[in-house]
Amino acid sequence: MPLNPLMLTEKEIIDGCKAGKSNAQKALFLKYGPIMLSVCRRYARHQMEAEDFVQDGFIKVFRHIDKFKEESKLGTWIRRIMINNALKHVSKSAFKRESIGIADNYDQDIDAGTYAKLSAEEIMKLVNELPTGYKIVFNLYAIEGYSHKEIAEQLEIGESTSRSQLLKARRMLQEKFIELQKIAV
Repeated sequence: MPLNPLMLTEKEIIDGCKAGKSNAQKALFLKYGPIMLSVCRRYARHQMEAEDFVQDGFIKVFRHIDKFKEESKLGTWIRRIMINNALKHVSKSAFKRESIGIADNYDQDIDAGTYAKLSAEEIMKLVNELPTGYKIVFNLYAIEGYSHKEIAEQLEIGESTSRSQLLKARRMLQEKFIELQKIAV
């Protein structure tokens, strides 16, 4: 096995991690750490919390690497662990009914140029401003591709609650986009 962790193949990384070799663990962290930090950042309130989620998540990855089935993708398996870990840290109260007034103007058309002017970072900033429950359901559905059934099982909420929180998240984002459009004019 090469001494430089960046020179390891994915198979060598997996085998090395299963054997408890620190250079393989380092290689795994270097390869997937930055990606998983961006995943966890979508569920965390701030950067330090996301870093805690990643650290805790990698401990779980190393502890359970022997359960990894090599016919699946390693990155997908790690991502699932990171998301599950982040969600366990989120307060259950985040998914209780949140009654936030939503104006009746959510059906207004939004100029497509408004979206185009926003960077991915600006859009994620707006998503992060959503109430916690809305933000998590929005991220799981719109970004991670979970179904409402999967979200309901993962968060121990009803499918209708998942749908409702997604709808409210979209409406709130639409309001924020409308406000940005007004400011831009």
